Amino acid sequence: MEVVRKGVGMMDKRTGTGQRSSSRWWLAGAVLSLVAWIVVGGIGGPTFGKLSEVSSNDQSSFLPASAESTEAREWQSKFTSSGSVPAVVLIESPEKLSPVQLARLASLGTQLSAVEGVSHSTSTVGPIPSADGKAAQFIVPVEEGSGVKGSIQSLRAKATDFAAGAALAAGTTTYVTGPAGFLADLVSAFGGIDGILLFAALGAVLVILLAVYRSVVLPFVVLLTAVFALCGSILVVFALAKAGTIQLTGQSQGILSILVVGSATDYALLFVARYREALGHMTNKWSAVGRAYKGSFEAILASGTTVALALLCLLFSELNSNRGLGPIGAIGIGFSMVASLTLLPAALGLLGRSAFWPRTPRKVPANSGIPRGWRLLASIIARRPRAVWLGAAAVLVVCAAGLLQLQASGVPQSALILSKSEAVDGQVALGRHYPAGAGSPVVVVADEKAAAAVFAGVKAQEGISDASMVAAQPDSGVRPLAEAAMDTAPLVRDGRVLINATLSSEADSAKAEQTIAALRLKLHDKAPGTLVGGTTATAVDTNASAQSDLWRIIPIVLAVILLVLMALLRSVLAPLLLIGTVVLSYAAALGVSAWVFNHVFGFPGADASVPLFGFVFLVALGVDYNIFLMTRVREESKLDGTRDGILKGLGATGGVITSAGVVLAATFAALGVIPILFLAQISFIVAFGVLLDTTIVRSLLVPALAYDIGRRIWWPGRLARDPASKDNQRAATAS
Repeated sequence: MEVVRKGVGMMDKRTGTGQRSSSRWWLAGAVLSLVAWIVVGGIGGPTFGKLSEVSSNDQSSFLPASAESTEAREWQSKFTSSGSVPAVVLIESPEKLSPVQLARLASLGTQLSAVEGVSHSTSTVGPIPSADGKAAQFIVPVEEGSGVKGSIQSLRAKATDFAAGAALAAGTTTYVTGPAGFLADLVSAFGGIDGILLFAALGAVLVILLAVYRSVVLPFVVLLTAVFALCGSILVVFALAKAGTIQLTGQSQGILSILVVGSATDYALLFVARYREALGHMTNKWSAVGRAYKGSFEAILASGTTVALALLCLLFSELNSNRGLGPIGAIGIGFSMVASLTLLPAALGLLGRSAFWPRTPRKVPANSGIPRGWRLLASIIARRPRAVWLGAAAVLVVCAAGLLQLQASGVPQSALILSKSEAVDGQVALGRHYPAGAGSPVVVVADEKAAAAVFAGVKAQEGISDASMVAAQPDSGVRPLAEAAMDTAPLVRDGRVLINATLSSEADSAKAEQTIAALRLKLHDKAPGTLVGGTTATAVDTNASAQSDLWRIIPIVLAVILLVLMALLRSVLAPLLLIGTVVLSYAAALGVSAWVFNHVFGFPGADASVPLFGFVFLVALGVDYNIFLMTRVREESKLDGTRDGILKGLGATGGVITSAGVVLAATFAALGVIPILFLAQISFIVAFGVLLDTTIVRSLLVPALAYDIGRRIWWPGRLARDPASKDNQRAATAS
């Protein structure tokens, strides 16, 4: 007996020594990890405010070089010595402007030309009186680039000050609108991305984490993990955007913040759940970190890889903005994974049980940690699995019926900004006195030899109110319209001439787009090689590319996700069924969103890219929760058979997946603080879709369907034919 006791004692000592040695290695790794992340945060944090310096929101830059409007824009730049965007300065009077007042307005043109950021290579044209005599407008060329917002602010201040001191009629109003005005207001609307959006997302997540953990320490540990992941992402994205490798836009900047905060928190929730579970069965905190790492590593890595690969599928998009979001989002997901597997374990290991204060985990008996609610749900699924999954599927099909109401063929430019916009108000005022398309001309580039025929075709086109050919006279200073119209010799560049035409309908209306389509058809037939561009043409080409992307990218995303799931689950049938559930969930979310957009929010439609972005985020993130659930189910199935494994996996991950879904929904809902229609719609679609996915698909449809199928769910993997499984034993007993 003494020998046995000595042997046991020696073994205990060796075990204790091994634990201490292992703990020292964990401690050293934790310290190095913390130092590395502090350096990343110190460099990446200050970079956050600089992202707007390398961001572009000009819709024309989103298009590929092969788009007709892009080619027209390139040719248009050859007719001026520098790139510029037209701004329309409108003076609207309640009374007719007298000849004296019109003469006085001429001096305003000189003042507008002197504003910093106004191009001097192209003339400021005006004043152009309206037919009813109650308005006058100036066309001011504003230099492209990051200074557009400042230039428009200066033009607005200059116009307001002039009207106040020019002895005009009481009630005279000034507006600065046109493409440059819209671009400036768009930049202003995105202004909250640098601070308001992030604080809204972090605040929402903090409230949820406090409710989930009931701890005053752990929520901040999780949030800091997300913040440091965002710092690292921003550092890399800024460098790539500055080098011109990727195109950063306001919308991709906002989505990056939300994606990193949401995904990093989701991965942290999974790791923390495993860590808490491990602490319930062992006393050494570093051993618990090791067990949590082993239990969550595969799921987090597979989940993050799947989402990153799905986002990278956007590289197949025709739109530069979409192609930019692909790597930007993948970089964010990558840093979220790394932070959740390095920084978070280090912090939890150093804090130990105190991270959960004041509700520190206690050592508990095995298999006693499944909450009562999930045990009840598991018992319902076990009793009537087919009724449960058929009922859940029926609910999703009914929701998906709303897809018939989806209007995703693009929206007017004036509807993009949800907050008050002077450009939008100015466009409405402009339409009261001038042809509705004034300020956003159609640009036609034609061969010099076919110039006369093309010009005649443009002027004769229904929906075009006026047209003029760019003249050879050098542009300098302010020129009244009458003088500009007298020029007859066209300016020729490389054998091409430039024609500007005015639409009779609003440049962002469906009627204007129909006019562009008809004009292109006529001119391409009359003079092959003729290019039609401008604001409306850019919108037409953008919508066409976005709709083409939808049918090109969706199959690629599905194929990539299917391959990842097959490799992870060692099965063919399970991944196919899981892909089917996330597609059904996406259709249901989009169907409900279409109804809400039309009948609750009263939106005029949706951007053509909205269905694609909703698909990429919902399907990729929906698979996230599939991976969380099914990796645990597979783990349990190896021990207890498939059906018991499904019930145990549901009970073990149900709370984590639900919490993760609520967190991700809250972070995407925070996008709603940015007054941009596209972001508001993506915000609702993803937030609602994630909640639908976690409450119906992951809690009812998937587990009930898998339970009904049984071990065949793993076909053709080993678990589907393992004779030692409890499913086989039950089948043998029943027979």
